[in-house]
Amino acid sequence: MRNIIAFPIIALAVILQSSIISEIQLLNGYADLPMVLIAAWALQDRVESAWHWAALTCLFVGFISSLPWIIYVLGYFGIIFIARTLQRRVWQAPLLAMFSVVFIGTLVIHLLSFGTLTILGTPFSFSEVTTLITLPSLLLNMLFSIPAYTLMRDLSYWVYSAEVME
Repeated sequence: MRNIIAFPIIALAVILQSSIISEIQLLNGYADLPMVLIAAWALQDRVESAWHWAALTCLFVGFISSLPWIIYVLGYFGIIFIARTLQRRVWQAPLLAMFSVVFIGTLVIHLLSFGTLTILGTPFSFSEVTTLITLPSLLLNMLFSIPAYTLMRDLSYWVYSAEVME
């Protein structure tokens, strides 16, 4: 029953991503709100359903994106794996873990996207992609990561309340 909350949260994040967040650009980069939210969700101590959230996010984002869905499966599940690993190891500095996961996740998603588009025949210069898309996207993802972490922490306290945990 606690996993039902994922549907409206992720659906809202994907709708916001496709309508509003993608219009907030810095150079040619934009934030990836669904990625930031699942990274923040996976870093919460009480959360047991991070993999389910990643699968649902892959389904929703793969549906609206023109990139192959395997990019999001590899990227988002990799982000969950990194977040769960860091959550066990860097437990005293949760924002440091959030910044690390968002940093690595943004780079992984962008490298997968660049590699796929290069294989499909789109002529991109790696240096231009890095300076005009990846680094601005990284900055915007970092800016969105602080409120996203706070929101997901409060949501995890609400969903996994103390009475349910005992």
